[in-house]
Amino acid sequence: MSDDPSGLRAVDVSLRDVVEGDLAVFFEQEQDPEATRRSRFPARERDRFMTHWRTAILADPTVLVQAVVVDGALAGNVVAWWEGERRFLGYWFGRAFWGRGVGTRALTLFLQAEKARPLYADPFAGNTGSVRLLERCGFRRVGTVTHGADEHILFVLD
Repeated sequence: MSDDPSGLRAVDVSLRDVVEGDLAVFFEQEQDPEATRRSRFPARERDRFMTHWRTAILADPTVLVQAVVVDGALAGNVVAWWEGERRFLGYWFGRAFWGRGVGTRALTLFLQAEKARPLYADPFAGNTGSVRLLERCGFRRVGTVTHGADEHILFVLD
C-alpha cells in the first residue's frame, strides 16, 4: 500500500461476520488497561465476556455485529443493538489500530449496512478519539447521560 500525505500508511479496512474464533481476540482487546480507561467500560472476566457475546450479541437476531479486518488482521468490532426504543451503536478496536483512520472507515462501512435511524451512541466524554470518530461520521451531540460516576455524551445520527 502507498503512503498518504499525512505520513500514515494506507490500510485496507473491511467488515465480515463475527465467528466464534474472533471472541478470544475481542476479549484480549477489552483487557487493555488504556482502552478501558478511555472508554470507562470495565474489562470483564473471560467467562462473563464469552457468555455475553454468545448469548446477548451473537444469538440475538436484532443485533448487527461485524468484525473489522485491517490488512488481514482482526482489528475489532462494530455492533448495533436495541436498548428499549433506541438503537445504539458501539465499537471496540485494538490499540494497534488507533489513530490510523480504521475507525472512520469501519464505521462508514457499517453505517451502509445498519439502516436504522435514529442511531445513538454514548461515549465517555473524555474519550476524545471516540467523540471525534462519531462527529466525523455525521453523529451530532444531543445531550449527556451518566453511567456510574462518569458523564457520557449522547450522540444521534438521523
